[in-house]
Amino acid sequence: VQLQASGGGLVQAGGSLRLSCAASGGTFSSYGMGWFRQAPGKEREFVAAINWSGIYTSSANSVKGRFTISRDNAKNTVYLQMNSLKPDDTAVYYCAADPMGQLRISGYAYWGQGTLVTVSS
Repeated sequence: VQLQASGGGLVQAGGSLRLSCAASGGTFSSYGMGWFRQAPGKEREFVAAINWSGIYTSSANSVKGRFTISRDNAKNTVYLQMNSLKPDDTAVYYCAADPMGQLRISGYAYWGQGTLVTVSS
């Protein structure tokens, strides 16, 4: 399974970005998917997750009400819509896949390369 994250960039505080993660080499529609981030000097942390069907989602308290995870199984892609961005959201964002299709906050089997999000104040 290969995961390709994209959509990062530089944005001002209060702005929005949409990250995408395209999957290939597996059965995307059966995977649980997650987004994580790692800020400079900090450990990687959970951001949001979605189960295989898209019915169930979960997000970290720090992003609730601002970030939304969604998926399009026809396009083999998961998205992270990020609104009301803050400088503290600056990090490298990673997508991950769980072949069991579950809603997870950890224990993902496959990881993509990161995409950098920088929020200026």
